[in-house]
Amino acid sequence: MPTSARIHRASLSRREALLFEAGVKLGGVFHQYLGIPVTPRTAAGIARMIERAVRLQPYVVEVRAAVDPRQGGALGRGRFAYRYLTPEMLDVTVRLRDGAEEVEARLAHRPDLRYPLMSVVRVGRPVRTATRPQRSR
Repeated sequence: MPTSARIHRASLSRREALLFEAGVKLGGVFHQYLGIPVTPRTAAGIARMIERAVRLQPYVVEVRAAVDPRQGGALGRGRFAYRYLTPEMLDVTVRLRDGAEEVEARLAHRPDLRYPLMSVVRVGRPVRTATRPQRSR
């Protein structure tokens, strides 16, 4: 696989290129999956689907996704008793690697900002163990 720094027209370091790629991947998750129907019974399956899809992309070494359907809006009744996936429900962490450079980034709703924030968690050399994403409250 070519290094990420050689793919871009601009002169980027591996770290800069991986940070760009992490933003693309999290932005894709955010814009592709919002609005799909979700229930407590289907939330874990949706999270696994997101993980499998993101893992197909270049440089991805780990994806952890969680969907919390309790964070959504009003629940319908009867056969309409489901919510649709909203930003408040998503918590996704991606880890990307190119050579000896690694980046971890996260998409999680920040109640204090009332915003689904994409942020850089860590940059640098690969680590052996990663932590599970914690839901922001």
